[in-house]
Order: sequence, then C-alpha cells, then structure tokens
Amino acid sequence: MATNPNAPRKLAPVWRALVEIGFIVFLFYSNLLMGEFEHANGHEKTFAFAIRDIFTTTNFAVAAISGMIGYFVFEYLRKRV
Repeated sequence: MATNPNAPRKLAPVWRALVEIGFIVFLFYSNLLMGEFEHANGHEKTFAFAIRDIFTTTNFAVAAISGMIGYFVFEYLRKRV
C-alpha cells in the first residue's frame, strides 16, 4: 500500500498523544494495583477486589489529568532539548 509522501499526516500527532497519555495512565493504574496488594497483604483480598477498588471515577480523573500533564511536559521538553 503506497502512500503519497506529499500528503499531510494530520493523525500522527493525535495518535502519538493518545499512546503517550495511555502509557502514563497504564503506569498510574499499575502503581495503584501494586499499592493495593501491598496494603491488603494478608487480609484475604483477591485480585478482583483490588481491581474493583482501584477502578473508580476519581482515580480515572486523576490518571487522565496526570497523563495530559505528563504529555505536555514531555512535548515541551522534546521541543526545547
């Protein structure tokens, strides 16, 4: 499948932003999950309980905002360095 090299690539920056924000959100949730298992160690809490406990609206809002802030900081550093 050949592409026209002169055609503008408008979706590439959007996809890169989504991937970077998604990665930051993934790291946020993996950190929460590890913390939940550390905190709940020995209290007979299961993986399903930990998942239910960390996937809340508040945690998602924090993850999304942190992801966007992280993306903008890295874009700023990428352009300055």
